[in-house]
Amino acid sequence: MDQSQLQGSHARPDESSVWPDRIHAILKRNNISQVGYVPDNGHARLIALCQQDNEITDVVMTTEAEGPGLVLGATLGGKRAALLMQSSGVGNSVNMFSILKSCGIPCLLIVTMRGEFDDFNPWQVTMGAMTEATLKACGFLTYRVERAEDVEDIVSAGCNMAYGSNLQVAILLAQRLIKLSKGAH
Repeated sequence: MDQSQLQGSHARPDESSVWPDRIHAILKRNNISQVGYVPDNGHARLIALCQQDNEITDVVMTTEAEGPGLVLGATLGGKRAALLMQSSGVGNSVNMFSILKSCGIPCLLIVTMRGEFDDFNPWQVTMGAMTEATLKACGFLTYRVERAEDVEDIVSAGCNMAYGSNLQVAILLAQRLIKLSKGAH
């Protein structure tokens, strides 16, 4: 292998570094035109893609509890919305999730999991450990992504479940997935 081939092989994005791009493409394919979030380093690339996309209105929230209202408003206006948050944000939103279930509003929630796999912040551990059970208690179907190669299938299936059946679906992005993608850059 010559030097140019060697450099080219390192220039290609690693499988683990392109999952935000794949999620963005899935949001586009599913006609999601609003994305709400509280800034989060785990979602940084996906947030940037949504901000740069003229067909997606990105909504910066002051608290994750605003998210269910955003989804409800979008749905009543004939649009589709998705929410991006950390597992700690799930804890901030529990009371508001009831409006989605009570009104039969489809929701896609993409959660970066904290407090697991070598997370630097011990304050994230408690809610991270409770996130999936909390979401299930709130009526969400949950699907977990551990590997970058599973992002497309799981997020696409989640969109189909949410928007095809008026369900609330949460995709949990494992901390290991996030950490591996940060190391790939």
